[in-house]
Amino acid sequence: MPDRAQVVVADADTQRFLDAFRRIVQALRLAERRAQGVAGISAAQLFVLRAIEPAGAALDLRALAERTCTHHSSVSVVVQRLVERRLVTRRRAAHDARRVLVALTAAGRRVLVSAPAAPQERLIAHLAARPLPTRRRLASEMERLAAAVGAASTPAPMFFAEESAPGRAARRRG
Repeated sequence: MPDRAQVVVADADTQRFLDAFRRIVQALRLAERRAQGVAGISAAQLFVLRAIEPAGAALDLRALAERTCTHHSSVSVVVQRLVERRLVTRRRAAHDARRVLVALTAAGRRVLVSAPAAPQERLIAHLAARPLPTRRRLASEMERLAAAVGAASTPAPMFFAEESAPGRAARRRG
């Protein structure tokens, strides 16, 4: 039988936290819908395209993972979907076959012209602008929150990356 959390009456600060958290989740959901509607790609795919764009050249997967603050295996899955859609190219580095380089295609650049901004970019920029002790405190609190809801050891893919699975959007709509 699963553990049941004890119902606790929330105070005003808990309410403020939950409201802010709900707004963030809602913004991410809306970004997913906008990315699908405007660009025909997932928000995770859009976020990766936007992370590649400023480089102006091919990036290796590790650098792309750093730019997106995501594990390289999660980025790799999203990149594979972008390769399938011909929005990026992926090739082995000439000087080091262990490195995989990813670059925008002309089609990928065209998608970015009309695509909305990715909220993950604003989230990362906001956190980066906070002092280090604040970032550490927020990270620790979020890890404790993840543990409290039973998600401490689960993988952390990109937001809505699972939505980019082939056919999933069609099944949702149909």
